[in-house]
Amino acid sequence: MSHSMLAQYAADPELSIGRHHPEPAASTRNAFQRDRDRIIHSTAFRRLEYKTQVFVNHEGDLFRTRLTHSLEVAQLARGIARTLNLHEDLTEAIALAHDLGHTPFGHAGQDALNECMRDFGGFEHNLQSLRVVDQLELRYADFDGLNLTFEVREGILKHCSIKNAKKLGDVGFRFIEKKQPSLEAQLTNYADEIAYNNHDIDDGLRSGLITIEQLASVELFALNLDIVRNKYPKLEHRRLIHETIRRMINTLVVDLCEQSTKNIQEQEPKSIDHIRNLPQLINFSNKIAKQNLELKQFLRHNLYHHYKVNRMSAKASRIVTELFECFIENTGLLPTEFQTYAKIDKALAVADYIAGMTDRFAIREHRRLFAVDENL
Repeated sequence: MSHSMLAQYAADPELSIGRHHPEPAASTRNAFQRDRDRIIHSTAFRRLEYKTQVFVNHEGDLFRTRLTHSLEVAQLARGIARTLNLHEDLTEAIALAHDLGHTPFGHAGQDALNECMRDFGGFEHNLQSLRVVDQLELRYADFDGLNLTFEVREGILKHCSIKNAKKLGDVGFRFIEKKQPSLEAQLTNYADEIAYNNHDIDDGLRSGLITIEQLASVELFALNLDIVRNKYPKLEHRRLIHETIRRMINTLVVDLCEQSTKNIQEQEPKSIDHIRNLPQLINFSNKIAKQNLELKQFLRHNLYHHYKVNRMSAKASRIVTELFECFIENTGLLPTEFQTYAKIDKALAVADYIAGMTDRFAIREHRRLFAVDENL
């Protein structure tokens, strides 16, 4: 998108709040493009290929991973940004970075690590994603982390307690002052939700843990399923699912764009600073918000709490918990670079190490430490 097509309240890389460590501008890329490229080339981004969404990575090759999820979020976010005349490169950078701090084994891993860290300030993957890009990536001679712009870092941090916000400085202020992030950050949050709800339906159906008949009780799915069946009465199962899901995604995206446009027109923001002082402007209509909530509740009850997922989650929780307890008890078992940091903050060093693991590495590490016949 050319600079002239951007809305006056869109984020502008030339007017960025900036980086912690000033750098000369790149000759061929704007600041947000540069951030996107740094994220894609990071070690944490590559690891997303082997981090799970709902299903543990080794359970099948066709299920989503954190990497494929992040790519789907980026695709949706760019399309929404383009429709609303917002900055596509910024939304893409936020989307690609938003899960960099996620633990192995999805939410089960995060919950287990949060419980392990309860006496040390807890663990939250949004904060960890920010920690990854601010400190843990070690690639550049002049600074730790990726030295991303404020606008990308702000978008990565979706949620934050006041206690943690006070420790974060610049990106934490909005939680203290009850302000909003950029519209690019707001829409990427919704793109994230649209992507994971709908690809979890696909993965859930593929796995056999949920059925079309069950989903037919959910209004958003049922309406689009009827459209597909009426248009293609003899369509086979796999294509029927895809045609239904893509229409669901379209329904959600179109509604989000239309309702957000109305909100923006009502508030008439003049700049990104104005956006930060207004109520949240990126939203679904009441009707679609209700349908989307019903879908989320269905997935929570029927997929995320399915007994087979619970079994996987229990195993994942045990692996994470036992790794944490083992390393806390003996930091000499950590890799050398983490041993060095453990002398400063033992619990945080252990959490960083575990959070950075892929599913299969965590399984292997657990075997190395606890299986007596495992090769060291």
